[in-house]
Amino acid sequence: MTDDNKTEDTKSDEQGFSLKRSLPLIILAGLIGAAFYFDLHTYLSLQTVAENREALTGFVESNIVVAIAAFIAIYVVVVALSLPGGALMTITSGFLFGPLLGGLVAVVGATIGATIIFLIAKTSFGEPLAARAGPWLEKLRDGFQKDALSYLLFLRLVPAFPFWLVNLAPAVLGVGLTTYAIGTFLGIIPGTFAFAFVGAGLDSIIEAQQASFDACVAEKGADGGCTFALDPGSLLTPEILIAFAALGVVALIPVVIRRIRDRKSAA
Repeated sequence: MTDDNKTEDTKSDEQGFSLKRSLPLIILAGLIGAAFYFDLHTYLSLQTVAENREALTGFVESNIVVAIAAFIAIYVVVVALSLPGGALMTITSGFLFGPLLGGLVAVVGATIGATIIFLIAKTSFGEPLAARAGPWLEKLRDGFQKDALSYLLFLRLVPAFPFWLVNLAPAVLGVGLTTYAIGTFLGIIPGTFAFAFVGAGLDSIIEAQQASFDACVAEKGADGGCTFALDPGSLLTPEILIAFAALGVVALIPVVIRRIRDRKSAA
């Protein structure tokens, strides 16, 4: 390699944006595009679970370890590719493995998937963008990093922020890997276990939906526009949302205390 090439590579590294650095992001974008092109997300539905209920439960009963490993791997892919259906995956986890084990399995899968997204974003554009940004972003990064764990817990606990957005924002704001992983793991526990407990009673939900679907088909026929579906988001009752919001406020208490102490010290 000539000195000129070395100089160009050095400049590219200093600028932060390079093909080598961006390659994981390009590959991920390609996989996301392929997943949506082939409509893989359409398989993440209650109907798919219902149609394969006996096969799924039978496999779990006879191959529990393999089933857990396979489910975590699928969950990682769903989160890493930002496919819609994370809530349904958590419900299915509770249905297959029970509320406690199912909740833990879902938390592990979601955390790993989110961490993959975080690392790709951080290395591909998070740090280079921060290096090029002005003082306003640097000030925001400094403030966020001082209480990164509290902020992360707030973002994870309050279900007002899209999961994919909370995966990307910390990468731009300079959050460390350990803090991000811990904040994600702890922050998604309440919501994940809530859905897992719902999933533990999924049999009754499937039976009710199946009965409604069969009645619709009997009345209108197979081409009558009958659907067999359940929006997992509808399971988030106002009470649960309020509880999550309250937990989010609790997560910000250390930040408020720190700000008060800093003001007193400055005075």
